[in-house]
Amino acid sequence: MTHQAAEPEVGRSRLRKEDARLITGQTTWTDNIQLAGLLHLAVLRSPMAHARITRVDVSPARRRPGVVAVFSGADLAEGLGSLPCAWPVTEDMVLPDHPPIAVDEVRYAGDPVAVVVARDRYAAADALEAIEVEYDPLPPVLDLETALAPDAPLVHADKGTNRCYTWPLATGESFASVRDRADVVLMRRYHQQRLIPNAMEPRAVVVTPLAASGEYTVYSATQIPHILRIMLATVTGIPEQKLRVIAPDVGGGFGSKLQVYGEEVLALAIARKLGRPVKWTESRSEGYLATHHGRGMIQDVEVAATSEGRLLGLKVDLLADMGAYLMLVTPGIPILGAFMYPAIYKMDAYEFTCTGVFTTRTPTDAYRGAGRPEATYAIERVMDELAAELDLDPVELRRRNWIRHEEFPYTTIAGLTYDSGDYEAATAKALDLFGYDALRAEQRERNRRGDPVRLGIGVSTYTEMCGLAPSRVLRDLKYSAGGWEAASIRMLPTGKVEVVTGTSPHGQGHETCWSQIAADVLGVPFEDVEVVHGDTRTAPQGMDTYGSRSLAVGGEAVHRAATTVVEKARKVAAHLLEASEQDLEFSGGVFSVKGSPEARRTIQEIAFAAFTNHDLPDGVEPSINAEHVVDPENFSYPHGTHLCAVEVDTETGQTRIRSYVCVDDVGRVVNPMIVEGQVHGGLAQGIAQALYEEAVYDAEGNLVSGTMADYLVPSAADLPDFVTDRTETPAASNALGVKGVGEAGTIASTPAVVNAVVDALRPLGVHDVRMPCTPERVWREVKEASA
Repeated sequence: MTHQAAEPEVGRSRLRKEDARLITGQTTWTDNIQLAGLLHLAVLRSPMAHARITRVDVSPARRRPGVVAVFSGADLAEGLGSLPCAWPVTEDMVLPDHPPIAVDEVRYAGDPVAVVVARDRYAAADALEAIEVEYDPLPPVLDLETALAPDAPLVHADKGTNRCYTWPLATGESFASVRDRADVVLMRRYHQQRLIPNAMEPRAVVVTPLAASGEYTVYSATQIPHILRIMLATVTGIPEQKLRVIAPDVGGGFGSKLQVYGEEVLALAIARKLGRPVKWTESRSEGYLATHHGRGMIQDVEVAATSEGRLLGLKVDLLADMGAYLMLVTPGIPILGAFMYPAIYKMDAYEFTCTGVFTTRTPTDAYRGAGRPEATYAIERVMDELAAELDLDPVELRRRNWIRHEEFPYTTIAGLTYDSGDYEAATAKALDLFGYDALRAEQRERNRRGDPVRLGIGVSTYTEMCGLAPSRVLRDLKYSAGGWEAASIRMLPTGKVEVVTGTSPHGQGHETCWSQIAADVLGVPFEDVEVVHGDTRTAPQGMDTYGSRSLAVGGEAVHRAATTVVEKARKVAAHLLEASEQDLEFSGGVFSVKGSPEARRTIQEIAFAAFTNHDLPDGVEPSINAEHVVDPENFSYPHGTHLCAVEVDTETGQTRIRSYVCVDDVGRVVNPMIVEGQVHGGLAQGIAQALYEEAVYDAEGNLVSGTMADYLVPSAADLPDFVTDRTETPAASNALGVKGVGEAGTIASTPAVVNAVVDALRPLGVHDVRMPCTPERVWREVKEASA
C-alpha cells in the first residue's frame, strides 16, 4: 500500500495496457457478444440511388427457415423519429426528415428498405432475397454544380431545392480591394474525392431488453456512447434513464463511428417489439454502402499576393456534398475547415463561402481530420502554385508569410487565437532530416538530362484546431452540444486507483495515458491505476472521443480531478500529522511535514484513513475521491512541417514515395510511443487519399468501388519508411501543455504528397493532378501537357 512511483510517468514510452487483451483474443468486440435467445438482423438495402417504393412484400421471407420476423419500413415507422442532426449551421438550413428505414422513397444505393430477424445471421441474410420490392425510378442527383440548377431533379422534392445551406465568413479587408492592388492573383480548383472509412472492426450493435422494467442495454461499436444514449432516447421515445449504452473494445473509427446510425435505432426498436435480444453486424461491402463517407467537395481557391510573395488575401468557395441526408454533424464538417484555410499565414483579407448540396449518394460526415485536411490541402496546394508563379522556393514563400514564434499568441485573420507555436523550428529540423538542398540539386540534374523518372519534392506546413472545444464557441457555431469533458478519481481503500473518464477510446491508448497522468499527480505506481470508460452507467458523464479532443480535454479533466484528490487528501493528512495544511509538502505520493520528514503519510494511507473514518474532524467527508468537468478555454493547435520526395515515371504514371519526413509539434508528450503510432496511422490515411482511395459512382448513382478489390486501401507494403521527429511548444490553454495528435498526420500528409507529384511534373507543363494521383491520371496529365 505504501509503494510509490519511482520516476515521472508522463513522457515515458509505456507499453499500452490495452494491448494484452487485444493481441491474446481476450477482449470483447460487440460482435463477440452472445446472449441467451439472441436473434440476428439483416438489412435489405435499395439497389437504386433514387426511386419511389411502390410495393414491399415481406411475407415470402417470413416463410424461410429460421426466420422469426420480417419488417418493412412501414411496419417500423410508428414510434420512430427522424435520425438526428446536431449541427444546424444556419437558421434557414434545409433539414429533411431522415427515417431510420425508408418508407416511401429511397435516396441512395444502400438506403434500408426492410429488416429480417432470424435465429442466426446466415438465415437472416438468406431470407433477404425473398423480400419483394418494386421501385419507380427517379433521376439520380450526382453532380454538385448541376444539382443547384433551377431545373435539376430534387433529392427531397418537398424541400424544393438541393441547396442545404450557404454559410459565409468574411474578415479583414474586402478581398476585392486586396485583389485590386495585388501583383499576382491565382485561381485554382481542387477536388476532394469521397473517402470510405475502413475501420478494422465493422459496425455492430447488440440490444438486450429487460421487459419487466422497460430497460435496454445497447452495446455498440461506437465512438460516442454518451451522445448515442441521448439521441436514441430522442428518436425512440424511450426514457434516457432506461437506456444504458456500452462501447466495448472498439476496433477503430476514424470518425465513421461518430454517428447515430439507423441500424442502432432499428435494433433497439425491434428488441422492444419482440422482447428479445438482437444483434446486427455489417459486412464489409455493406459498410461501404451504409457507413457514412468522408470529404466530397469542390474547392475554388483564389489568392492575391505581391510580387515579393507576401500574401494579401484568400478567397475560398466550397461546394460540399452532404449526400442524401444530414447525419449527426454532416453540415458542420466543412465549417470546421472554414477557420483553417488561412493556416499558419498572415494576410489582410479572407472570404469563405460554403454551400452544402444534397445528392443521391451515401451521406457524408466526419472522417479523420473532419474539414481540416480539406482546408490544409487547398492552402498548401495554392501556396506551391504561387511559389511556382513567382519563381520562389516553396519553403521560402512560406517563410515570408508564416506567423513567427515571437508573435504568439496570435489572432489569425479567421478569428482564432493560436496560443503557441514555432513553425521556424519545426521546419528547420524537417529540412535537415530530409536533406532538402541535396534533393533539390538532384532534381535539377535529373530535369536537365530529361530523366523519364522525375523527382518531385512536396512541402506541407500545417496547423489545425482540435481539442473540441469551448462550449460558448460551439454555441456560436450553432452546434447542439457542449465541448466539456468529465473525469473522476476513486481512491480505493486498498490503495489502488480507478480513473473514470467520459472519453471513449477506440485505439488511442487512453487507458495507458490516463494512468500515466494520474500516477504522476497522485504519486502512485502506474500499475495501480485502472481506467474505466465506455459505459454510460459506470462512466455517466462524458462527451466522448473525436476531433483530437481526448487528451487536451479529457486528459486535462483527469489531471484536474487527480489534483483535487491531492488537495482533499491534504486536509486529512494535516489532521493525522497534527500540522497545518500550509506546512505539508507532497511529493512522490507522500505528505510530509516541512522540517520533520519523519512525520509522513502516503496518499494510500490517507485513502484508507478516510475509508475507516475513525479519526477525521467534524465536517470532513470520509472520502478523498474527486471529479472534475473541464470546459476548455481554447482549441489546441498542433503544427508541423511534412516533406515528401516522390519519383514519378512519366512513361507509366507510377508514383513511388522515396522518402517522407515529418516534424510535428503536439505540445507536451505523454507517451512518445503512442504519439508515434498516431502519426504513422495518420500518415497512412493522408497518403491513401493522395494516391489510392476514392469512392466512385456510375452515372446511375451506383457505388462501383464497393469492395476492397475496387477501393484501394494501402497496406504497410505500399507505404514508405517514415522519418518522424518533434519539436515542443507547450499549449497555454491547459495545465498539461498538451495538444492533439490523432489527426495531424492525415491533415498534413495529403498536400505534401500531391505537391511532390505536381512538383515532379511541373517542368513538363503539369500544374495539377486530381486525387487520387493514380498511374492512369498521372499518365494522362503528362500526355495532355505534352500535346
